Formats: sequence, C-alpha cells, structure tokens
Amino acid sequence: MSSWSTKLADMTEATIEVLWLAKLITGRASSKSSQPSSWLGELTTEFVDGQAHDHEFVADQARNQPSLWMPSSSSYLLSLLVIFHFNPAVVTASSPVFLDCNCPTEANYTAGSAFHTNLNLLLSSLSSTTAAAAGFYNDTIGRPAEQVYGLASCRGDLSFSDCRGCFNASATQITRSCPNGMSSTIWYDICMLRYSNTNFFSTADNSIKFTQTNSNNASDLRNFNDKLGNLMNSLATKAARSSSKMFAAGNVSLTSLTKIFGLVQCTRDLYPDDCYNCIVQAVGSIPISCMGRQGCKVLGQSCGIRYEMYPFFNSSATEVASPPPLLIPISSPTSNEGSIKFHLSFLCLGNSNNSRGTTLFIVIPVTAAALLFLCAMFICCRRAKTTIPRWKSLSHTFKNKDQREVRGAESLLFDLESIRIATDNFSDANKLGEGGFGPVYKGRLENGEQIAVKRLSRSSDQGLVELKNEVLLVAKLQHRNLVRLLGCCIESEEKLLVYEHLSNSSLDKFLFDPLKRVQLDWARRFKIIEGIARGLLYLHEDSRLKIIHRDLKASNILLDANMSPKISDFGLAKLFSVDETQGNTSRIAGTYGYMAPEYVLHGALSIKLDVFSYGVLTLEILTGQKNNNCRGSSSEYSIDLVTHIWRKWTQGNAQQTIDQKLVDQCPTQEILRCMHIGLLCVQEDPIQRPTMANVILMLNSHSISLPTPLAPAFVNHSGISLESDGVSARDKNLCESNGNPTKVSINDISISVLEPR
Repeated sequence: MSSWSTKLADMTEATIEVLWLAKLITGRASSKSSQPSSWLGELTTEFVDGQAHDHEFVADQARNQPSLWMPSSSSYLLSLLVIFHFNPAVVTASSPVFLDCNCPTEANYTAGSAFHTNLNLLLSSLSSTTAAAAGFYNDTIGRPAEQVYGLASCRGDLSFSDCRGCFNASATQITRSCPNGMSSTIWYDICMLRYSNTNFFSTADNSIKFTQTNSNNASDLRNFNDKLGNLMNSLATKAARSSSKMFAAGNVSLTSLTKIFGLVQCTRDLYPDDCYNCIVQAVGSIPISCMGRQGCKVLGQSCGIRYEMYPFFNSSATEVASPPPLLIPISSPTSNEGSIKFHLSFLCLGNSNNSRGTTLFIVIPVTAAALLFLCAMFICCRRAKTTIPRWKSLSHTFKNKDQREVRGAESLLFDLESIRIATDNFSDANKLGEGGFGPVYKGRLENGEQIAVKRLSRSSDQGLVELKNEVLLVAKLQHRNLVRLLGCCIESEEKLLVYEHLSNSSLDKFLFDPLKRVQLDWARRFKIIEGIARGLLYLHEDSRLKIIHRDLKASNILLDANMSPKISDFGLAKLFSVDETQGNTSRIAGTYGYMAPEYVLHGALSIKLDVFSYGVLTLEILTGQKNNNCRGSSSEYSIDLVTHIWRKWTQGNAQQTIDQKLVDQCPTQEILRCMHIGLLCVQEDPIQRPTMANVILMLNSHSISLPTPLAPAFVNHSGISLESDGVSARDKNLCESNGNPTKVSINDISISVLEPR
C-alpha cells in the first residue's frame, strides 16, 4: 500500500509540474507562482472560487457558482486534477442535509397515546445500528388499532457511518417537522424516512414530492437530453432488475471532455416492475421539473433520481457501467411500460467556447495517461479483492419470486469479513453448539452488538433448503416470542444466518441438566409455557402468513436474559395461504417423539401438528424429563414420557410425574392443570386438540373447565420405519427401537404461495 501511495504522489507531482508549465506557456500562471508546489494552492483557490458545486457535503449551497465542467479545456483539466489529487474515487457525506418533509394533515395522534409510544419505538428501530448496516430497514410496531409502519432508506453507495448519521437525524427531525402527524415522510440529501398508520410496504407511490435543480443551464439541450435519457434508461433497468439494493449509478460521455453522472434508487420493499415504473415516472418528469438545468434531484416516497455534471456518488461502491450509445426500448411483462424518452420543447442553447491549442497539446496527453494508469491500478486492486457478490450468490439459491419475497421482507445482508471478525474467524472458543444445519457461533459486531451465527455445513444440501426457509420466513416475523433475524450472508462458499444472541442458550440446556434445572422455578416454567403458546398463536393466526413450524422442541426454544422464550429454527417450517387449513407432504421431516401421528403416517399438515409438539414440550417442562428418555427395559421410563404420564393420569397418580423441584413451589393443582392442557394437545385425533388461542385462554382463565382428554397416540409402538434425516440425527438422545435408531426422511418441501394477511 505504501508503494501505491508513493507512485500516486509522484504521478500527481509530475502532472502538477506539467500543468504549471502549460500555464506559463499560455500566460495564465501568476508571476508570484514560481514553483509548481506553490502553484497548487493557486490552482486549488481557482477551483474553489470558480468551479465549486453542490457536492453532497456542501448541500447545493454553491449552485450559483459556475459549472465545474466548464467548456474551457484547461479549466476542466484543472478541476479534474484537483478532484483526483484530493480523492480519486470516493465521494463522502459528512452531515446530512435536510431537503423536505411531507406532512399530511388528515390524521393526527395525541401526545402520550399508544400510537405515540409505538412511533417512538419505531423511530428508534429505524435509526438502529442494524438498519444503518444494511442501508434499508422496515418495521411494524404495535397492535393493529395503534400500529405504526415505518421504513428508512439510505443511498446505496454510502457507508455505515453515513447511513447511521442520516437515519438518526431523520428520526429526530421528522417529529419536529411533522408534529403529531400519523403519516409523514422526510428527505435528506442521502436518505429518507417514512412512517404511517397504514401499511404501505411493497406498494409503489409514483407521485413526485420534491425537486431541486442547480442554476446552470445545459448547453446543446437536445444532445444533453438524448444522452441523459440513455443513461437513465440503463440505470432504471439495472436498479429494478439486477441490484439487490435497487440502486444504480453511472455516467455517460456528453462531449469529449464532459460527462453526465446519474443515480436512481427505489425503496427495497418494492417489486422490480414497480421499481422500474416508479423510475420511469420520475425520469418522465425531468423536462418540466428540471427545466433544462445541468443538475437535478427528483424525489418521491418510493423512488428518486439525480443527475449532475460532476461525480457526486461513491464510484468505489458502485458498479458503474456506461449505457449504450442509443436508447434501447425496455421489454417488460406489462404493456404500459415503455422506453424512457424525452419530449422536449425547450430552446436549445448554443456554446462556442474555444480552448487554447497549446494548453490542450501539452496537458491532454499527460493527464489522459495519468488517469489511465490510475484507473488500471484501481481495477487491478478491485479484482484482487473481488469475491462472489452476495446477491449473485443468493440468486443461485432463491428463485426469482423468492428473491422478491426476501427483498420485500428486507432480510439484511452482512459481509463475510465482518462476520469473520465478529466470531474471531469462527473459532472453537466462540462455538455455541452444532445441529443438522451446522455449527452456531457467538460473536460481537464492531458496534458492540452480540450476535449468534448459524454456519451452514458446506456439504449439506438439506441445510441450503433450511436457510432458504429461514430467510423467507423469519425476516417477515415480528414477535417477542420469536427469535429475531438480523440478516444473512451468502458469499463465496459460506452460507450464514445472523441472529440476535440470547445469553441463556436453549431450553434443553436447563431443563435436562439436573444442576441447571433448579434455576427453572415454577414462575419461570409457566412463563416459558405461556410464551411458547403465544409465539405459536402468532405463527398460526396473527402473522401475515400462516406458518406451521414442524420442529418444535426444547432445543429450538431459546431463552433471553430474563428467561423469556423465543421460538427458533424455522428451517422446516411450512407456509400456507390465508384460506388454507391443511395440506399434505410426501416427505416427512422433523424430530421423532414430537411429530403428530397423522403427519408421520399420512404426511398430513395442519396447525394441529404444532399443537401436538407443544403438548409434548409442555409435559417435558412439567416433569423435567425428555420424551425420548430411554433408560432400559427395567425402568418405567423405557416407554416414552407421554405414555408414562397418560398411564399415571388414568390411575389418578399424575402428581407422581411432576418434577420434584416444583412440588414445594406452588399448589400442585396449578401444575396438574397445565399437565391436563398438555394431554389435550397430544390427543390422537387432531380435531380434538385445542387451537393455540384456546390453549392461552385455558392457561390464563381458571374459571374455564377443561374437557376430559382422550388417549394420546403411541407413535413409538407403531413399528413405523422412516428414512434417514439429518434433522433427527442432530438430537443425540433419541430413543432406539429394537436396537435401531429412529429415522426420518430428508426434507424436500415446497413452499406454497406467500400471501399477506
């Protein structure tokens, strides 16, 4: 790196000397500037005084100054040199600059109301470190009556620190600019933030809300608009069809010495067709909104565009490609989409500035050679560090529709290097455990946030399907009893899921450990039983999707610092559309001992499958014993736990099965009532099993009399032989029947249509 810096410095110094000589020849150098080094300050002063523009960090405050890309070749080259001398590739943003705020007045909230509280929580969420790391985040807070929907989007070429600063400023300013509004949008120069009391996710709003131009008119307007149209045509297609960030930036040559730089971006909750149409609408407004100026911003609530005569975006973070020389019509699935064309009725302005031949003769070859060398070195460095792009890798994992679902849910993307640093390169010291998916590591991001990283085994095809399911599902789910997905990474050969880290690990680590089980007193166990029930109710009825977990067990219940339960591991989950209540699968997947009989025998899928698993898990929590706890034929526990409890229940001795550590902590009747509910959940007939809504009602209302449970299914005595499954194999304590391990089949499920609820 030091040699590269030295070469760059030498090249810059040599170029300055040549330019200084050129200035002396043409008589434009000051007589006081006797040395090239001192003349650089004069050069810089000339650039600032005569060529300054509305870069991001001056926020359009220099719009009244002459254009940076002056027709004079020497001015152009001087400006170009100064840009490359100070920063060859990167445009950064310091303090974000407020542009505008849209504050509808149709509805207002009251200070201190539930909506106000939810809005504060939402703004905190949208301005969080996690949101800034991805550059986009959407969230929903509150119950339906007081629910608030929010979205924050940062420009796709900017850094974590820039996005975080802009999100923080937006979250603070929006309540000042739009006090008590139930729906507002705020724009800064590099980000936007929007919230509403109605769900606007994945719904395009193509209306133009804000425009801003610079003061310089474009010369040769016909040629300018033709080239600008070509550029925007290319960028619109790239942002909508090829970019995970729905962002694209690039440039096109206007003359031999000048370029037009353009940028387009949509909010990432949109579908590609909607994004494309939104950009088309914004570009179509340019003749009227931008009035033939050399630079312009056009912003809406779903997309925005900008073009300038100077580089205002970070080229090192953008895959820049010049558009084709001619406008190519865009084919699209819908007939109302057309090419981006301009219909102009403006008077074209001429320009006849001539450059000095001597200066051109000396300066252009030297500068061109220097720039070509810089570009070559930059490209080589980039290629040396190139890895498989994250979204390109994702495209091999997800089908087109799945990509839209991931983008709609906005699963956040992490880069592999950040995760390696966070986990100390996946060191064994940070290893939390291992399952059929692969090992799980704890880590700490640079901002101090603790994470848990699931690392997919490279040889596991089954694990790839699990990862696809978890990304599609968990990113859409928001509930305090479901584990929170922070993001994913599919880069090179690594496939990773990044979750919030829960300090107390999983329930099985406490429940089935004689020493740790003492920490689970009755209050905590009841809290866990109820919390799991509420999480399942959300999956079955209250979420936007109807979801069957299919692998509910103690090792998939994580505990936070307060011992509150969170359901995890959605790799085997099954989705249903809103009106579906049941389905079938030819492949059985799950963990033996927790699977309902109708599922094992016939592949029947319904929410009652999870109810059965919940019943087994409840009985395990009450007894402190594992359902498949085999101790040999001489022990009464040689049969499964459900069978054992049922026999004691019918004999009137159910209290004998209660964990002895609970006996003195609460009235036995409370524990027996929970056991009664657990037995109702494991009845053989799925129709007789209660829904999770009824389970929660029975848990919290002792005035409700419980029906008499019918006999549970003795699945482990049915002689069923199932195929091998890595999910079941990860459970080290599975029972063996006749000396052979119990087996389940490879997971090869299909996902039905994802319909919002």
